[in-house]
Amino acid sequence: MKKAENIAIDLLWLRPGKVGGTESYIRNLLDGFMKLEEDFNFTLLVSMDNAETFRKYGKDKRYSLLVAPIGSANIAKRILWQNMFQNRFLRRAGFRKCFEPVYCKPWLNGGIDYTCVIHDLQALHYPQYHPFHEVAYSRLCWRMDVANAARIVAISRWVKEDIESRYRRRDIRVIYNPILIKKNETADFPPLRDRYGIEEKQFFYTVSQMIPSKNLETLIRMMDRIVHGQSLGCAEDSLPCKLVISGVNGHAAAELKKEISARKLQDAVILTGFISNEERNCLYQDCHTFLFPSVFEGFGMPPVEAMLFGTPVVTTKCASIPEVTQGKAVYVDNPYDVEEWIRRIRDAKSGQGVCDFNIYEPERISRQYLAFLKEPVWKKK
Repeated sequence: MKKAENIAIDLLWLRPGKVGGTESYIRNLLDGFMKLEEDFNFTLLVSMDNAETFRKYGKDKRYSLLVAPIGSANIAKRILWQNMFQNRFLRRAGFRKCFEPVYCKPWLNGGIDYTCVIHDLQALHYPQYHPFHEVAYSRLCWRMDVANAARIVAISRWVKEDIESRYRRRDIRVIYNPILIKKNETADFPPLRDRYGIEEKQFFYTVSQMIPSKNLETLIRMMDRIVHGQSLGCAEDSLPCKLVISGVNGHAAAELKKEISARKLQDAVILTGFISNEERNCLYQDCHTFLFPSVFEGFGMPPVEAMLFGTPVVTTKCASIPEVTQGKAVYVDNPYDVEEWIRRIRDAKSGQGVCDFNIYEPERISRQYLAFLKEPVWKKK
């Protein structure tokens, strides 16, 4: 039998524990490929400082690793190397096709057919939330992806329509993000209870980067209303007085911490930073309600993950969130309205439906990617 064509998968952009949902996405996808019986031949293009985190895939004979002479931690040097040397590095290693799980392929193809995944166009919608250099770089990358990538994947129908309206490219394939949650891999609650000062079903939970579009400031204002309202004998006495926020820091972290301090909520709002999947799963399972106040998501895995545990989810109607949660969560109409958040939280247990989680199963999603990558037409229509 003819061996499957060797396709590179670019992972130079991945800084372990620091890139949020895109790291979960690609690791879930790689794990999904391993579950397939189909033949494939993928080489993971890794950096000197992230290679160890991908060594386990070498146990599958369909995977191999290729370490590039560059680190991922220094973003500027990595971008420079990719645009000056990556294409030649891949050609010399015998590659003509490369799967780019994010938008930052080299601006010119250099004889390599790239398939790129665009997760969202956030810097186009909210440039005020990003440094100027980040906005300029993102816009250039998206424009070059659309202009000369062999193929484009969008992670939701909403993102596909957004790309089409902004850049007029039509041959975009929608493939949802894989969601891998092992419900039996859950940390014990007592250590988390002691660490964070929380009680089972008596805290709100969210998973988020600390960037403005995540709208965490509204949840802080909500906690101010609940905590200080209870001290005044107001009607919020049946709601939890704790909010736990997990996730990597973002450039709004300092402002959020200042807001928490100014409102005297240091004991009510707990920032865990990066935590293990097992700890996260425990918090999903044992929280009162999962809150997801984001106003912009290309996909948004956390609310779906929380729903898998049967946890009530209150979120917004913004961007792709209703699509991805299949209209089964409880939604606020105004993501900035604290009073509406409180009302919806009270309605959450009775207002939530049941998602079809099978459509996000990693093996299913990986099979869709594999079929797409094996299709013979690689050039833009």
